Amino acid sequence: MGDSFRLYEDSFVPGSWVLSVGGIRQSHVDPSDPGRLFFEYTRRIGHVIDLIADPGAPIRVLHLGGGGLTMARYVALTRPDSHQVVVDIDREQTEFVLDRLPLPSGADVAFVYADALRSLGELAASDEIAFDVAIVDIYEALESPEYVGVQGFFASLIPLVALGGAIAVNVADGPSRIQAHAQRHELARVVEATLAVAPARVMAGEEAGNIVLVGGDDELVSRLAPELERRGPHPVTVEVD
Repeated sequence: MGDSFRLYEDSFVPGSWVLSVGGIRQSHVDPSDPGRLFFEYTRRIGHVIDLIADPGAPIRVLHLGGGGLTMARYVALTRPDSHQVVVDIDREQTEFVLDRLPLPSGADVAFVYADALRSLGELAASDEIAFDVAIVDIYEALESPEYVGVQGFFASLIPLVALGGAIAVNVADGPSRIQAHAQRHELARVVEATLAVAPARVMAGEEAGNIVLVGGDDELVSRLAPELERRGPHPVTVEVD
């Protein structure tokens, strides 16, 4: 398993590291400045984290998919004393990352090494309090597990989300946007409103790329939409449903 992933310095962004899985750039980490989010989709999810509560206030975050722990580091920096749970099926990869790029001192991050879908029921049965943000970023190479886009996954996730909380989903998709449409349809079954945000050409189906879906109550989505459009990265398109 260890041969399928590696960590190397990013020659274009001094001080940063890239986690490559199966030859694909999966995560970008700047350990000296975890607030520096390089991939566009992580910056969009970072905006959701920034806007979910008062600046600097601790929150509870569930990460389904750990990767290089980019977003967990971001939360630990921008919202000290936050409690986070990272679910990842690949313990070897996670420990490899932690050994070389430890989390910031004092970060409250618990790890669950399990399949994401199976972990939802276990977390619901545990004493975990509902999360303010649940981030879904589960991939093997360029494919997310089939269960993310079928009926039942988001229904199992929603009991873990606090009142007024958000579900943020990273969808790597082609011009057809098949995955994004399927996952947004299923997300819409369990929340009052959804939005999709991506580079304008990706949203227009002119090129492949990452689309971030956000689900929550009407008030939250109405508040997030103009901010995600204003904050970019640009050019950006936000679709609200």
